[in-house]
Amino acid sequence: MVNRIQLLKKSFEKNELDAYIVTDETNMFYFTGFEGGARLLVPADSENILFVYGVNYDDAKATVKNCNVEPMQRGDDLNKKVADQCKKLKTKRVGFDNLDVASYLGLKKNLKKIQLKTAGQAIWDLRRVKDDTELHNMRKAAELTDAGAKAAVEALKPGIREYELAAEVEYAMRKLGSDGTAFETIIASGLRSAFPHGGCTSKKVGKGELIQFDIGARYQHYAADLTRTFLIGKPTPKQQKMYKAVMEAQEKAFQKIREGAKGRLVDAAAREIIKKHGFGQNFPHGLGHGVGLAVHELPTLSNVSKDILKAGNVVTNEPGVYVVGYGGVRVEDTVLVKKDGAERLTKASYELPV
Repeated sequence: MVNRIQLLKKSFEKNELDAYIVTDETNMFYFTGFEGGARLLVPADSENILFVYGVNYDDAKATVKNCNVEPMQRGDDLNKKVADQCKKLKTKRVGFDNLDVASYLGLKKNLKKIQLKTAGQAIWDLRRVKDDTELHNMRKAAELTDAGAKAAVEALKPGIREYELAAEVEYAMRKLGSDGTAFETIIASGLRSAFPHGGCTSKKVGKGELIQFDIGARYQHYAADLTRTFLIGKPTPKQQKMYKAVMEAQEKAFQKIREGAKGRLVDAAAREIIKKHGFGQNFPHGLGHGVGLAVHELPTLSNVSKDILKAGNVVTNEPGVYVVGYGGVRVEDTVLVKKDGAERLTKASYELPV
C-alpha cells in the first residue's frame, strides 16, 4: 500500500500536481487497504490523510498504516474539510480521480483559487498492472471460480431452474472462502443463451439446450471472471459448429496475448476465426476487458481499443457466438499477460456435453 501511494506521488510532476484527492471507494481501498473511506488526500510532501465518517473511524484506525485517519463528524461538510486541508498545505494544483457534478462544484467552490484537475489516468496507469499481492489474490479468486464451475456441472440436470444452479455455484465458492460474487451470476439456458448478459431466471433447463454459465468469485476484494457453455445430451451439428468456432477463436486470441500486443489486434485475431466459420455477424461484443478490484477495468480488447498490453495486466478472453431464436456459446477465461505469452488463471473444463 505504501509503495502504491509513492508511485502515485511520482506521477505528480508529469501531471503538474501538488496533491491528489482520491474519491472513488475502490481506489481508496487500493491505496489504503480499507473499505469505507470518504476521501483520501495524498499531498506531494506531507502525510496522507484518510477522511472517514465516525461509524468507520475505529475500524480505519486499526487497519490503515500509511495514512493519518481524520474523523468526520455528523453535519461536517466533506468538501470543505478536504479543501481546508489543501489550503493548510498551501497546495496550488490538486488532481482527482472521479467526482460527480455536485461534488466537483462543491469542492471547487471551497478550494477557491486552488486549481482542480481531472487526473484519473494516473491511478489507472497503476491499477492496470498487478503487483505480486494482487496476483496472489486473483489466482485464488480464479481457483474459487473454477470450483463454482465444477459445482455447476455436478448439479446440472434436466428440470433444474437457472436460479437453483446459480445458488449451487455461489454456495460452492462461498464455502471455499470467496468474499462473494464478482458480479450477478448469469445462468442463461435455451433461447436465452443468445443474450450475452442473459441474467438468471426461474426457467427450467431442458435437455439439448445450450446453457451459458458466466460466474466469478471475489477473494480479498479481487475478482475472477469465467464463462463456460454446457449442454445436457448430444449436441446438434449446428451447436458443435458454434462451439468449435468459439473455442478456436479463444485459442487464437490466447496465443496473441503477450506484452506489447495491441488490444485491437488480439480482438481481430478472434474475430477473424469466428467470421471464417460463418458467424461474423454473431459476435457483438469486444473480446475482453481488464479484471482486478473491478470486474470491468482497463485494458480492453476490442476493435476500438487503443491499449497496448503490459506484463502484469489481467484480462478476459471471451469470444462468443449468439444466434437469436436459437442459442449462444461463449467461452471465457481470466488471463495474465506475461512478457513472452500469457497464463490462464481460470482452468475449468471446456467440455460441452454433460
